[in-house]
Amino acid sequence: MIVMIAAVAENNALGKNNELVWHLPNDFKRFKTLTSGHYIIMGRKTFESFPKPLPNRTHVVITRQEDYNPEGCIVVNSLQNAIEVCPENETIYIIGGGEIYNLGLPFADKIEITRVHDNFEADAFFPEINPLEWEIIESDFNLKDEKHLFDYTYQTYVRK
Repeated sequence: MIVMIAAVAENNALGKNNELVWHLPNDFKRFKTLTSGHYIIMGRKTFESFPKPLPNRTHVVITRQEDYNPEGCIVVNSLQNAIEVCPENETIYIIGGGEIYNLGLPFADKIEITRVHDNFEADAFFPEINPLEWEIIESDFNLKDEKHLFDYTYQTYVRK
């Protein structure tokens, strides 16, 4: 199963200057819970936005740079190659960025979204989720609080 996972604003913003434009600790916890123990596919810029590789996950990094070889990662040059290096019966998570999400959408079986209820200026965006192709099977609304400056909803989509 291929799952895309992202925190996305109302205007589909993902981030700006290779950083998230919000801070939602509960979203980070959910991301960790869902992706731990699995293969995670990402672009090079997304990988480089982490202070260090994420523990208990196998990192598959897509890049056009031929000499790119970060320690502890599988490096490939296409999304197709990224999917092929993952075990066949494994749940694979595509974790970004914007270009990788656009490439990944046709392959995805499921989408795990944290919908941040605001609009943000951004330079990376999540692709439009076509309601004719996808349906929400779970939705969990959360009010902003002292640690979360925005209301947000966890949404699980499956392909129709």
